[in-house]
Formats: sequence, C-alpha cells, structure tokens
Amino acid sequence: MDNTLFSRRRAERFAQLLDEANGARRHHVRSRVDGHLAPLVAVGQRLSVDPPAVEVDQDFRTGLRAMLLATAEREGLGSTPATAGEPAATTTRGRLATTRGRLLPAVTARRARARGAILVGIAAGAIAVSGISAASENAVPGDALYGMKRSTERAQLALASSDISRGQLFLDFARTRLGEAAKLRGDRIGYSAVLDDMDADTRQGVRLLTSAAVQRAEPGSLDTLNTFVSSQRRAVRGLLDGSTRVDRDRTHRSLLLLDSIRERSDDLRAAIACGLPAPAASDALGPAPSACPGDR
Repeated sequence: MDNTLFSRRRAERFAQLLDEANGARRHHVRSRVDGHLAPLVAVGQRLSVDPPAVEVDQDFRTGLRAMLLATAEREGLGSTPATAGEPAATTTRGRLATTRGRLLPAVTARRARARGAILVGIAAGAIAVSGISAASENAVPGDALYGMKRSTERAQLALASSDISRGQLFLDFARTRLGEAAKLRGDRIGYSAVLDDMDADTRQGVRLLTSAAVQRAEPGSLDTLNTFVSSQRRAVRGLLDGSTRVDRDRTHRSLLLLDSIRERSDDLRAAIACGLPAPAASDALGPAPSACPGDR
C-alpha cells in the first residue's frame, strides 16, 4: 500500500470512493488519485462479496482487532468534539471564531470518515494478505506465491519481541526450507539454493540463541538449540535416501553445519557452568568460548 494514501486529501477521497462503491451519491469531480485508489476500493468490494475461503488464524484476528482498536483510540474515532461554552464576540475575531465553530464539526466528521476509511483499508488489506499467506504455505521456489511466503516470514521477524523469539523463528524457517528441499530433490540448482537458504536461516537462529545464552548466563536457549539440531539432523539425513551424488554432497554440508552447532552448544554450556566471562570472540555461530580451566 502506497504511504501517500495516508495524506489527508487521499484519505478523504478514499472515503468518498468507498461510499460510492456502496451505493452513495457519486461526486461529479474526479480526482487524479482515483486510479491509484481504485484497486484498494476493488479489494474492499471483493472481500465484502466473496470473502477469502481460507480460515484466518485466531491469533491473527485477535492481534488485528487490538491494532484497529488502538488506532481508532489514537485517532479519536467515535469521540465527540468539544464545543465552545462561551458566546462568540461581535468583533472580527468573534466572527472568525463563530465560523470556525460551525465548520469544526463538519471537518472533524470528514476527518473521522477518512480515518475510518483508512482503518477499513488496513483491515481489508490485512485480511486479504492473511488469506494469501495461508495459501502460500506450501509454495516452493519458482511458484507464484513463494515471494509472499518469504515476505510473511520477514513480517514475523519484524514483529518478534526479543532476540530469542527471532532466533526460534529462524529455526522454524530452517525447518520450512528443509520441507521445500524435499520437494526439489533432483533439481540440482533449486535443491542446492534451498539448502543454502536453510543453512543461512540456521546460522541466524543459532547466533541469536547462543548470544542470548551467553548474555543471560543461562543455558535455556541452548536446550532449544539442541532439540532443533537433533530433529533437524534426522530430517536432513532423510534427504540422502535415493538422492543423486551431487545432492548427497550438498546435503552432507548441511549435516556438517549441524554437527558444528551441537559442538558449539556443548562448549557454551560448559563455559556457562564453570563461570567463564562472556567470550569476546565470535563467528557465524555466535560467541566462541574458551575452554574451562580444568579442560586445558
């Protein structure tokens, strides 16, 4: 959605177009922004006539409702404008104040309608995107909806509340890439590219979780990491069955990465247990700890 939609003039015009689409009197004056707003109005009409068949997740519904209510409260939708309690003076200033007092309710109502239109647009777009996102869950590279699938993942990362949450999301994405790789076996270029993405997501998640474990001096994040490595390693080994030599070579690289992650996790756990300070050195897997004094 173009950010310029949220300028006052465009928002008011958007509200008019929504009214017209719902049978209200048409305005004779056309605007040069109508062409940009028409697709958004069409989305609103399609959603009202033929809502998406995909079931929207309840958590999404709850979050969207909270967002809309917060926006409505912040923008003052539904509130009654204050009225002047003193009579207007007969001076020029008084006449201007009187005129302003007459115009204020109309302007406020128009702005409220514009803001309401924005909320409708946000809600319509969010619901439409949620339906497309759900439909894209099984997409693989080369499919029309694969870009939407990856965009949804980036949105999830942006909404994550902590590094631990982001680290867990990256590991979830690595599992998703693994499922895509299983569908692309035999496609040498596609298979290798998906495993590259899987390993990149894995490293990102590992770096966030190992850093969190060191900063907090708690191994809880390492437990999450070890569980991931155990299940992911079994699944990656399953890709070797019936694969070509080239695919097997590429798969073994991902297995070696998982072995390195488990080794790093064990080293960090030992360093935390013996009270070593946070490591100064780091690499693609996060902090690189020194050995405990008794292990040297």
